[in-house]
Amino acid sequence: MFEDFDLDEALLAAVAEAGYRKPTTVQSETIPEALMGRDIMAGAPTGTGKSAAFLLPCLQHLIDFPRRRKSGARILILTPTRELAIQIGEHARMLSSHCSFNIEYVIGGVGYEQQEKAFADGVDILVATPGRLMEYVRNHAFVGSTVEILVIDEADRMLDMGFIDDVGRISDAASRRSQTMLFSATLEGIGLEKFASAVLEDPVRINSEAPRSEKKKIPQYYYYADSLEHKNRLLASLLSRQEVSKAIVFVKSREQLAKLRSFLDSSGVGAVYLQGEMEQTKRLKAFEGFSSGEFRFMVATDVASRGLDVPDVSHVFNYDMPYSADVYVHRIGRTARAGKKGVAISLVEAHDFQKIASFERYTGEKIERRVIRELRPVTRMPEFNRKKRKKDSPKPEKRVKQRLRNALNKGKPDFSAKKARKEAENS
Repeated sequence: MFEDFDLDEALLAAVAEAGYRKPTTVQSETIPEALMGRDIMAGAPTGTGKSAAFLLPCLQHLIDFPRRRKSGARILILTPTRELAIQIGEHARMLSSHCSFNIEYVIGGVGYEQQEKAFADGVDILVATPGRLMEYVRNHAFVGSTVEILVIDEADRMLDMGFIDDVGRISDAASRRSQTMLFSATLEGIGLEKFASAVLEDPVRINSEAPRSEKKKIPQYYYYADSLEHKNRLLASLLSRQEVSKAIVFVKSREQLAKLRSFLDSSGVGAVYLQGEMEQTKRLKAFEGFSSGEFRFMVATDVASRGLDVPDVSHVFNYDMPYSADVYVHRIGRTARAGKKGVAISLVEAHDFQKIASFERYTGEKIERRVIRELRPVTRMPEFNRKKRKKDSPKPEKRVKQRLRNALNKGKPDFSAKKARKEAENS
């Protein structure tokens, strides 16, 4: 229970109001160590409460050590995307609702003047994306010497997006901090290990695999589409179902999003759209419209596939299959969060049909085929083999490659051998 942690009554009251009953695995393993001031290197699946695992110790630190004088940000939280930064900030405000802490953002897409207050004296928690914060570091607007705790969230995503160098420079600017916490969906990879060793000091390693009660399996299905028109009709039919109360539809590119948007608009399906290089005000408006329930559907590129925590998403649709299995896992992880039910559905065309078997091997779960009776495909579905070769079964024999020159010389005199014999006779 949260009462077992050494947390202030104000935080416990906010936790109860948020509806948290008992800590998740990553919270149970992280919070006690973090409250002791230890550096943390934690890996945990998405949707298992990572944000509260670092926010509660940070808020407790601010309560235990009140600000003695006006200065810059005391807690710095770095995230890879603007949407995730805003979510973490709102989460921090919810957990500190009985306190009076000043929480600000520094994110892309917002004017310089609008974010100047984030560097004013008296900011307690600053949530930032590394690219935008580096602009202020270069302009000497951000003073890292006031930072007491640095939190790096979605560190593996930072690495994928090329932000690790910026995060390293920001870490150097905040070199006077007393604690660092690094969170990641996975702790694998030489690059991540190397970065962690540079920013963490004698960290507690937490690799939290959620138990079944937290990690409910997501039912996964696929529908075979034999043409683009067929795929559009399948999607429209599935979105019209009553059980699809709130859904994210993933596409692979902005160009594909524009085409699907045209189809959905012409079909009278109301949706919001989220993609890269959108104006920040439009991104926030789209995200808020979907989160609040104003719109049932959101069509998004993979900019939204990681870290976003939208409540009550009932379905995730892969309109385009992702390029890799890890992206597939992060996409479908947008549903069935916080112990709720969810379904993942993929619309599969012939050219990416082999990905079904690949994703099944990666997740260890079967993706079952489904058919809508009136929308059955008219072309034959490709075949793929789900079976793997057993460890005990013999490997197929290797063919010995015969050199062409040996085959051509077969039956002809061996002049090299004849020359050697002649030399031996003359010696």
